[in-house]
Amino acid sequence: MRNTESSNARNNEVSKLKQLLAEAKSEERRARAEVMASRLLNLANHIRANKLEINEVLDLLFQESETYRHQAMELH
Repeated sequence: MRNTESSNARNNEVSKLKQLLAEAKSEERRARAEVMASRLLNLANHIRANKLEINEVLDLLFQESETYRHQAMELH
């Protein structure tokens, strides 16, 4: 009986930990998406305000993609 109760308690704890981990991952994804949306909005506003030419826009996009790439490398 004790083993069953102990096993059930452990399973309950594992389930709670899995749920907490899933929530943390979801929150992290949401936060990253908000940051990315903000950065893209800032780029769009900069492009519009300065009436940039296509080559300037492309340069900005390439720079931004490099920023994302470097951040991804730092995380691994």
